[in-house]
Amino acid sequence: MKGSLSYWIACGFGSGLVPKAPGTAGTLAAIPVVLLLQIFGHVGYFAAVVMMFVLGVFVCHQAARIANDNDPSVVVWDEITGYCVALLFIPVSAVTIVAAFLLFRLLDIFKPWPISYFESRLTGGFGIMFDDLLAGLITNFALHLLIISSLV
Repeated sequence: MKGSLSYWIACGFGSGLVPKAPGTAGTLAAIPVVLLLQIFGHVGYFAAVVMMFVLGVFVCHQAARIANDNDPSVVVWDEITGYCVALLFIPVSAVTIVAAFLLFRLLDIFKPWPISYFESRLTGGFGIMFDDLLAGLITNFALHLLIISSLV
């Protein structure tokens, strides 16, 4: 079963299989995804992220079941999707890519409220995906505030 397509997707096409810091590896693997999604414009990018989240609920649930673990560290599709959310409607540049990466990783590692609240209460594929969705949304909001404040 670990050779299944859903498991491979949940593991970020192998990026989550690194022995140290798989979440960071998954987030790094998301950078080319963000760059690729740029060609679809804002609406296409948003639609792709919604599809990634829906797919993630399914594949992360399957992978957790296969691994017999509620949130296996090898599952990084949630990081990939969350990082894409972090840069949704943000002008992509080297600065925003790095800023989003750092803030998203900090939120994903330390899980401040409300991320920790939902992580402790939601289970299955939706639970795996939702805390990273929140980390991505918070990162996105913070980046928008930084961009707006730099214009004033």
